[in-house]
Amino acid sequence: MKIAITGLTASGKNTLAELVAKELSYKLVEPTFKDLAKEEGISLMEFQKKAEKDHNIDKKFDDLLKKQVSKGNCVVSTWLGPWIVNPDITIQLFAPLDIRAMRVSKRDKMPLDKAKKHVQERDNSNRKRYLDVYNIDIFDTSSFDACLSSHKYTPEKLKEIVLQIIKTNKKI
Repeated sequence: MKIAITGLTASGKNTLAELVAKELSYKLVEPTFKDLAKEEGISLMEFQKKAEKDHNIDKKFDDLLKKQVSKGNCVVSTWLGPWIVNPDITIQLFAPLDIRAMRVSKRDKMPLDKAKKHVQERDNSNRKRYLDVYNIDIFDTSSFDACLSSHKYTPEKLKEIVLQIIKTNKKI
């Protein structure tokens, strides 16, 4: 079974994916552009700008993602996982911009106003790029099994909700 958890910047997708994968003893698949940017020795936003101009970056990233999930039971935490890996269950996390900016500010030790700008830039850059490359609108939540608030629920409660969704779908 493949479970895909997505969400915009700092929505909590990685935290939830880690909890669900651990609970189910599934492989966690969470490749990120942050890792690729670090490998290239440039900032995340510089790498994003590079990917805006070179769509092969996204295609290579997605090919790697598909290989990683082809090995069986896993929880995928990426922006495009629900559209790319043909998952059995799809979950979208959301939280207000101010909350997500506060998370980035705390996590990355960045001033709040800079974090808010960073979150908006990442969200908009990714949306534009994914529309251009794949005709996928990451703001469209209509095809998900569930859209959950990571602001209203703790990560542990979100995990319990996702486990219940999986059981209800009788795919576990």
